Amino acid sequence: MSTIERFLPAISWLKSYTRANLKEDTIVSVVFTIMVIPQSLAYAMLAGLPAITGLYASILPSILYSLFGTSRTLAVGPVALTSVMTASIIAPFAVSGSEQYATIAILLALMSGAFLLVLSLLKLGFLSNLLSHPVISGFISATALIIVIGQLKYLLGIESQGDTLIPLIRSLYADLHNINTPTVILSIASIGSLLLARRYFGRLLLFIGLSQANAKLFSKAGPVVILVLATVAVATLSLDQAGIRVIGTIPDEIPSIQLDLVHMDMIKDLLPGTFLITIVGFIGSVSVAQSFAAKRRQDINPNQELVGLGLANIGSALSGAFPVTGGFSRTVLNVDCGAKNPMTGILTAVFILLILLFLTPLFFYLPIAILAAIISISMMQLINTEDLRLLWRFSKKEAVLLIVTFLVVLFEGMQAGLIVGVILSLLFFLWHTSHPHIAVVGRIPGTEHFRNVQRFDVETNPSILTVRIDENLFFANARSLEESLQSLVSKNTKIKHLILMCTAVNMVDASALQSLEKIDSRLKDSGVKLHLTEVKGPVIDKLADSDLIKNLSGKVFITQHQAITELEGEQANS
Repeated sequence: MSTIERFLPAISWLKSYTRANLKEDTIVSVVFTIMVIPQSLAYAMLAGLPAITGLYASILPSILYSLFGTSRTLAVGPVALTSVMTASIIAPFAVSGSEQYATIAILLALMSGAFLLVLSLLKLGFLSNLLSHPVISGFISATALIIVIGQLKYLLGIESQGDTLIPLIRSLYADLHNINTPTVILSIASIGSLLLARRYFGRLLLFIGLSQANAKLFSKAGPVVILVLATVAVATLSLDQAGIRVIGTIPDEIPSIQLDLVHMDMIKDLLPGTFLITIVGFIGSVSVAQSFAAKRRQDINPNQELVGLGLANIGSALSGAFPVTGGFSRTVLNVDCGAKNPMTGILTAVFILLILLFLTPLFFYLPIAILAAIISISMMQLINTEDLRLLWRFSKKEAVLLIVTFLVVLFEGMQAGLIVGVILSLLFFLWHTSHPHIAVVGRIPGTEHFRNVQRFDVETNPSILTVRIDENLFFANARSLEESLQSLVSKNTKIKHLILMCTAVNMVDASALQSLEKIDSRLKDSGVKLHLTEVKGPVIDKLADSDLIKNLSGKVFITQHQAITELEGEQANS
């Protein structure tokens, strides 16, 4: 692949693109556009912005990712997680609905895009592995719960403020006396209809005569039908006069950054939140892209994904929108509609643009309650209790990590939850690596294999102690290694040789090297020789010129079997 193709992956698939592909992709894109509009509107509202902003965020970002991203099916646009993180990050700086709020949202998208491009220049695509599964699971479940509770104000027609559990509940409780009955009725009808459509709409399409393939394709369009019916009902019955909130008039001009509202202190304060939303969005996007690429035996380049997502976010800022990324539900819709290459992302953007240009008056009577219902149902599916049950059985430490992340997100906010989760993950990692598993091993009779004496019936020599180290050696576990070996040797005065079996050691740092030199010196003083076996090439290359190898009291053997054979032979001849 040429350099230009690596930077602009679209060239590789455009080379083989045909007129037949265009016809098929046009049909797919029309269907996907219809289905994704309610989701885009709902997630913009979730970000604290006018619902129509979700469509702004679905045009230029989709085109730029389709050209510069490496996934053939990933759909980039507004996503629930980044939308609610956007609202959480902006909340301390501005009131939702204000001009300053919109400006900060655009600035956040611009900064996130710049962050992603810098990460791509530094080849930091491996950051997609930064967050552990328990942290992600706890974070998503808690965030989804907060989102659902936050949507109650729209479902009940009341006011509430807050982005954590306690303030939200207090605020909702304080305004319960203002519940709007027509809004509640519409909300219940919307939720019931959406749940029924999710289960039975496909069967209904089959019943009225659609083929199996078409019924499957259009079965996801249930929310669109319900949204249209609700909008028509509100418009014809003038339900907005009864207190049901609607989107209302859509502004003709796309929002832009008001430079007079931006200052350097604000940018500095936004940096931590921008970094978190960037990492979370990138990790989620790459995970989705890789899962779908694996099914089709396609490759995903994380570093190029940084470029695609970075440009998509800059495109979102230029569109007057907010941070975007690749979403799971959005991508599932794209794949279910039949998307096979990135052209669907480009065509979808064109169709959404046409809707914005000619059909926006139709959104005037769109009730906000139905968007809240769509969000709530989607978020309830993300509250995962099964993960906790499985983790508790497999690893209680990781289950505790999930619970702590979940609780901190609920009571202190998303940023605090992520930071605490990452810190705890690192602490658990350091604790694990600072307490390496060290096993005394012996030979399985009649073989050249050596296994743990506590697990297998093995042969051992009282004057030869073989210890297998199942961890890299570095500063965090160097002292623990010293203490463990000292304890093992002190318990047996017959030991004349100590063999370190380094099968699992891939790295030795300066602190560990110094500890090994101390161990060798102390063993030498007590009449015990230190030997190394199964040392990997890169490790022995690094140790070759060290004082450890030059002054080693014993030898470095290629295999454990060779070491035992030679040392037992020396004993037999002495």
